Amino acid sequence: MKAKAKIRLRFPSQRQLDTVFEALKPEVDKQAAMRSKACLEKEREFLILKVEAEDTVALRAALNSYLRWIDSVALVLEVLERDSGSN
Repeated sequence: MKAKAKIRLRFPSQRQLDTVFEALKPEVDKQAAMRSKACLEKEREFLILKVEAEDTVALRAALNSYLRWIDSVALVLEVLERDSGSN
């Protein structure tokens, strides 16, 4: 692997962190891409995303995918929390 990235994302609650982690776990456990691999870790309130790839193109593609998935889950959680608070 020639290209690497490590991203630390802070979450406002442990519940959100755990939910995002569990939602992405299947993607990390059974990776479809042959040119990259990723791993997720939790460290206090941070989600750590590590991606290694054969080249920068594969690295960018993998990072874009994981970051979009993380953002999607986080947005859904925000909506659910907002809606449950209004009841």
